[in-house]
Amino acid sequence: MKNVTIYSTPTCVYCNMAKDFFKANNVNFTEHNVASDLEKRKEMVEKSGQLGVPVITIGDDLIVGFDEAEIRKILGL
Repeated sequence: MKNVTIYSTPTCVYCNMAKDFFKANNVNFTEHNVASDLEKRKEMVEKSGQLGVPVITIGDDLIVGFDEAEIRKILGL
C-alpha cells in the first residue's frame, strides 16, 4: 500500500469526505491539520502551490481536492 497523507482543516467538508472515504476503504493515512500546524501548511504549499485543502499525496502522486475517481485509480480500488 502506498503512503497516503492528507493536509486538511477541521472545518473542510471535502477533507472530511476524503478521510471518511479512506476509513471506509481501510486505507491508512497520515493527517496534518494545516489550520494549527504552520510548518505543515508551509510544506503543503511548497508541494502543491495551493492554499486550498485537502491536498492529498499518495506515494508520488499529488491530488488537490477530493477526487474520488482519481484516488480510487491510484490506490487500485
